[in-house]
Amino acid sequence: MEKNNTKTRKLIFDEEGLQLLAKRLKEIRSEKGISQEELAYRSEITLSQIARIETVRINPTISTIFKIARALEVPLSDLFNFELPRVSNE
Repeated sequence: MEKNNTKTRKLIFDEEGLQLLAKRLKEIRSEKGISQEELAYRSEITLSQIARIETVRINPTISTIFKIARALEVPLSDLFNFELPRVSNE
């Protein structure tokens, strides 16, 4: 007999936070004169995935963020150098 464990999982997609991360990633790329294509090559991440991160269409894994930081040769703190607004409890 199979157990009927139908737990619902809520996917976490903090659009506001991801927009801030995307903006910061674009800023760093621009400052360094690196295209999305070059970042994809350096990080060994597909160009489409870089584009989806920068347009907030996906929620990148922390491992992906690590690869991007290494490819850009910046500390993680640079990628996360933004103020995350508080969540309002309405």
